[in-house]
Amino acid sequence: MTLRECYQAIGGDYEGVASRLRTDERIQKFVLKFLKDENFNILTKSIEANNIEEAFRAAHTLKGVSQNLGFTGLHDASDALTECLRGGEFDDGLYQDVKREYQKIIDAANTLA
Repeated sequence: MTLRECYQAIGGDYEGVASRLRTDERIQKFVLKFLKDENFNILTKSIEANNIEEAFRAAHTLKGVSQNLGFTGLHDASDALTECLRGGEFDDGLYQDVKREYQKIIDAANTLA
C-alpha cells in the first residue's frame, strides 16, 4: 500500500499533511511513529480506571496528533470524546468511535512498516 492509498483507506487528509510536511518520506516517518504512540492505550486504561482527568489528557493529545497527521476520522472522534470528558462525563459510544478510527489507522499504517 502506498502512503496515498493508506490515507485513502482511513479517509485522511493526505493533501493537507503533505502541504505541512512536504515529503512522503517525512509523512511516512511520522505515520510510523504513530504506531508507537501510547495515548490510545493510556486513554483505554484511564477509562477502565474511571480516571476521567487522565482520559481527557490522552484524548486531547490524540486529537492534536491526529489533526497534525491528517487523520480526519480520528481527529473528529477524539474531539467529540475530549469535549465529553472535559465536562467530566464518559460516553462509551464516543470511545468506541475513537477505538474504531484508531484501529483503521493502525491497520493501514502497519502495511507501510
